Amino acid sequence: MYKPSQFKPAWWARNPHVQTIFADLLTSRKKPVGTPERLELDDGDFVDLIWTQKLEQQYTGPLLVLFHGLEGSIKSHYAYRLLKSLKDHNWPGVMMHFRGCSGEPNRLPRAYHSGETDDPRYFIEYLTKRFPNAKLFAAGYSLGGNMLLKYLGKYKENSLLCGAAAISPPLDLSACEVRLKTGFSRVYQHHLLSRMKRNLRKKVEIMPELISKLKMADGVDGISTFKTFDEQVTAPLHGFKNADDYYKKCSAMQFLNNITVPSLILHAKDDPFMTHAVIPEPHQLSTQIEYELTNKGGHVGFIGGKFPWRPHFYVESRIAEFFKKIYQA
Repeated sequence: MYKPSQFKPAWWARNPHVQTIFADLLTSRKKPVGTPERLELDDGDFVDLIWTQKLEQQYTGPLLVLFHGLEGSIKSHYAYRLLKSLKDHNWPGVMMHFRGCSGEPNRLPRAYHSGETDDPRYFIEYLTKRFPNAKLFAAGYSLGGNMLLKYLGKYKENSLLCGAAAISPPLDLSACEVRLKTGFSRVYQHHLLSRMKRNLRKKVEIMPELISKLKMADGVDGISTFKTFDEQVTAPLHGFKNADDYYKKCSAMQFLNNITVPSLILHAKDDPFMTHAVIPEPHQLSTQIEYELTNKGGHVGFIGGKFPWRPHFYVESRIAEFFKKIYQA
């Protein structure tokens, strides 16, 4: 279902790059928003969690699970703001860092990608066992949003979630990869790719045998695009034939029709990470999806407000509104 948007972009932030970049620059991160916990995985690896508050086993209220974007962490502006908002409103929340994203390299060669649902599944099952009476909701941003929608479409009625929200999800990975090689969007590719390559170098230093599992003809320095990284690193590490096989199997667009829990998808038409290929047609949406498309907003931006020194971030209020409606139904 297409939902008319109430979002009004700030007059000083109508450019998509201002929306995208200033969402980060205008987010203060002065105070910690949670406490860490390490979750050991059944394959010998780990993921690091951040909790907004401590919960007792008999807790019966809502619990929001957060999945970050590519190279994201608790330091990401959107993750920090959402957890702070949850903490301020006494709605418990927990974020799962994907493997290798919490500041410490993970133990195994494999890492994470846009369609990696095994770790989130393990994490969600862990939460349901630990808090059997809690009502779980999930929010995913960008890569985490694509992953979350794929997860929902894969597990359908067995997702163990009551509701979900995906913010700026790249529903067609191939189209997004092409977009990020053009115009100013190349700046985002360079920034993210630099971080990905830096983390890969760190991992290779402590795990030299990793090189034998990759297909890097010219070493890490020879990687200049996302597709090259996915062809030489993501695909061989995670069992895909090549980058195109990875994009085809992990793009969430094909899973939307199978989603059975109330889900919000929020996109902006001017998102510099994407093209119109990521905008689903009504027939591609299940009846449980509320799709909101704004004219402005950039990538995980959605900044409103009259003044730059007093911005209003639309996403947190929109997620709260959506989840409260489900929880109170």
